[in-house]
Amino acid sequence: MTAETRPERYAYLGPQGTFTEAALMSLPGAADVEQLPLATVPAVLDALRRGDADSAVVALENSVEGSVPTTLDELATGEPLRIVAEVHLPVSFALLVRPGTALADIKTVASHPIAQPQCRRWLAENVPDAEWRAATSNAEAAQHVADGHYDAALAGSFAAARYGLAVLAEDIHDVADAVTRFVQLRRPCTPPPATGMDRTSVVAFIGEDHPGALLEILTEFSVRGINLSLIQSRPTGAGLGSYLFWMDLEGHVDDARVGEALMGLRRICADVRFIGSYPRADRVRPEIRRGTHDADFTEAAAWLTTLRTAHP
Repeated sequence: MTAETRPERYAYLGPQGTFTEAALMSLPGAADVEQLPLATVPAVLDALRRGDADSAVVALENSVEGSVPTTLDELATGEPLRIVAEVHLPVSFALLVRPGTALADIKTVASHPIAQPQCRRWLAENVPDAEWRAATSNAEAAQHVADGHYDAALAGSFAAARYGLAVLAEDIHDVADAVTRFVQLRRPCTPPPATGMDRTSVVAFIGEDHPGALLEILTEFSVRGINLSLIQSRPTGAGLGSYLFWMDLEGHVDDARVGEALMGLRRICADVRFIGSYPRADRVRPEIRRGTHDADFTEAAAWLTTLRTAHP
């Protein structure tokens, strides 16, 4: 089978049975792709960078625990990749055990570190003496339970059959209606066309820490009526006081207001990394303020041209 005829390979955080796999399978055409489960988020993204995968799916943000630092850092500072789509997946956990295990038998519970805080109160009330153990994914935690290393795992109920486990309890959460945002990535490419219901992700590197540095960045968006749905500061690793800002904003790079804002960032920041413009999973259409429609920018540019060229 040649590269032209083989199905596309999608890398994701494995093993099989993770919420990331469920997010992948919700993408259009996912049934026809070859899945490549890998042990860590960096391994998933590196497989895409090397060309071992054609696309990658990773978690970016959770409505309870916030952003996923490993994903943000990898996309902000690693070899560039582009987000081309996002998936919002409702997340509720089940307690998976070997058949015959009762709550009183559970001394250890394994899960991904993001899962445990979402179920902390439930665990304290139902298995108060159990110790928590970290796994690289919830599916790996289920695999460890099946292998006899731990007594129970927090994972999706759909993972039970795959690992020969029983669902002892389900719909486990401390906060109802939790949602995790997953993103699909490709190597640098032209963004998907604007839909009018888009999100753009960028990373801004400040040149030096000084009073008003963040305000300067935010002003580029506020004066153009652009709403930020996420802003997260992360250390660059270059020393104390060296930070970057990950920002998700409403709109598409092809929108005049977004393009001008990005040009403004480019002027005032040490560097700006474009992570992608892509359709919003929630299909929310932003409210565009008066004076910030594309037509308003076009008219203003034409007016300025007349000032520069017209003769008295």
